[in-house]
Amino acid sequence: MKIEIWSDVMCPFCYIGKRNFETALEQFANKDDIEIVWKSFQLDPSIPEIADESYLDYLVKRKGMSPGQVAGMLANVTQSAKEVGLEYNLDKSQIVNSFKAHRFIQFAKEKKLGTEMEERLFRAFFTEAKNIADIETLAQLGKEIGLDENELKTAFTDDKYAYQVNQDIQEARTLGISGVPFFVFDRKFAVSGAQPPQAFSETLGKSFTEWRKLNPETKLEVTRGQSCSIDGACE
Repeated sequence: MKIEIWSDVMCPFCYIGKRNFETALEQFANKDDIEIVWKSFQLDPSIPEIADESYLDYLVKRKGMSPGQVAGMLANVTQSAKEVGLEYNLDKSQIVNSFKAHRFIQFAKEKKLGTEMEERLFRAFFTEAKNIADIETLAQLGKEIGLDENELKTAFTDDKYAYQVNQDIQEARTLGISGVPFFVFDRKFAVSGAQPPQAFSETLGKSFTEWRKLNPETKLEVTRGQSCSIDGACE
């Protein structure tokens, strides 16, 4: 069963939501039958690629709140992250445009490393205060998760990855998604926001039950005889 997750790597609740979802999935009996597909979403495409303000200053300007109110909000988010085992250093985070990071995620998805790339980018932005709009930084992160160093820069030169980012964003609009994280289960159920693990568990169970009815498990009654296996053993 497919679960699609719309997310922006600069969204603090997306990382928290990812961790809560993973907690629920780890406890799910049929987790091996689940396919995770990460989808791109940009909360603010107008952010420049060069960091020129702090997270606090950016939110003060964007939300029209006082510095004290925003500082309190960031402290609450940092505490929520800590409760699920994440370290946020929002006072050091570099506020930059996330489009290149999303192109890189699309490239990693093609190499079956989408989830690993999402996790590494989240940690790079929220914990390590890395510039996720910098190509060299992104390339280094890609190498760390096992992407081929000789292929990495095609993520930024091949326009198909930019197209895929924009397709995900357009698809989100079509589905009525206006905020992230947003989890879509088999295109029938959805969970919006960084819900607790129990909410994900309930939706996993409900959606998988319906999916299994339409995709029954194939069980063969096998009569066994002498044979050879793929590891070279013949008996």
